[in-house]
Amino acid sequence: MGWASGYIARLVNGETVSFRPRGQSMKGKVESGQLCTVEPVDANTLGVGDIVLCKVRGREYLHLIKAIQGPRFQIGNNRGGINGWVTASAIFGKCVRVEA
Repeated sequence: MGWASGYIARLVNGETVSFRPRGQSMKGKVESGQLCTVEPVDANTLGVGDIVLCKVRGREYLHLIKAIQGPRFQIGNNRGGINGWVTASAIFGKCVRVEA
């Protein structure tokens, strides 16, 4: 189980979640410790630049959609890093609000 497993379970059940992620990978968009609100999402509404709660190769991230190719989404951080490609089944929610 990863840091976001409980939040993912709630998103899968249709709940909106809020949490304070830690780390510097999203600096400039989400600062470490800021309150993030994430809602369940329909993958058809996602676009490049959206911040999503997802799993890439078994690891959980609150990262950006960097590119979309057909049914695949490229996930990466705000510092130039790329985590990899996933399908909609690995995206659990979209960040709709970031607060101090």
